[in-house]
Amino acid sequence: MRAEIYRLLHKKSLYIYFAALAIGYFIFAFIRSGSFNNESVLTGAMTLFPLLPAMAGGLMFAAIYTDDLNSKNLSILVGYGFGKPAIIIEKFILMAGSCLVIFLLAPLYHFAVYAILGQTVTVAAAATIFAVSVKYLLMTLAFTSLSGIVVYGTQRATFAISTYLLLSFGVIGGLVSAAAGTLAPRISEFLISGITDAVLLGITGDGLAAAPVIIYIIYVLAGLALSATAFSGKEINLSS
Repeated sequence: MRAEIYRLLHKKSLYIYFAALAIGYFIFAFIRSGSFNNESVLTGAMTLFPLLPAMAGGLMFAAIYTDDLNSKNLSILVGYGFGKPAIIIEKFILMAGSCLVIFLLAPLYHFAVYAILGQTVTVAAAATIFAVSVKYLLMTLAFTSLSGIVVYGTQRATFAISTYLLLSFGVIGGLVSAAAGTLAPRISEFLISGITDAVLLGITGDGLAAAPVIIYIIYVLAGLALSATAFSGKEINLSS
């Protein structure tokens, strides 16, 4: 874990990418500043945060999960005696910790940008924006857990990243909803987006119900368990 953290902290491409994202978002907010109103801080967050699972989470997923596939590092980890389930759990914990930092800093940066542009951030708006950030953090981690099945089942970086991006852009969820729409019209409520919507409503409303939390945990644990099953039954792929 220490070695992985050290590797991420010294990965210059991460700093360059996130700096570019920050500059790009400031420019985007500046362009829109001429039409700002009292709701702009909140509506701006609703524009930014849906993109974070793909744009921020996607890069972290690639750095944490698929770099080992490209460098053939999985064989080294297993050769040093690290159990395959332990590798899966360690990667997920590292992804969770990294994304927690990102999704904590994103609202703070959002507030700073709008403050520079003359918009006051109210306590109520800040609380709502942090709740929205929690929703997309949960989505990112669920997508990571499910995409891990592809990572360790195929050991192909392209397949893994493609799966993660299709999940984070809502393509797979949309296809499932469309395919099962007539047979199960409420299926969208039980997909990751619907479950995290319920969590968001619970945080910002009268209280968090147990059902969406339990279903969310089942999603994550099922993804990790299936990843471990796929990984344990497959030889390490040393081809490109």
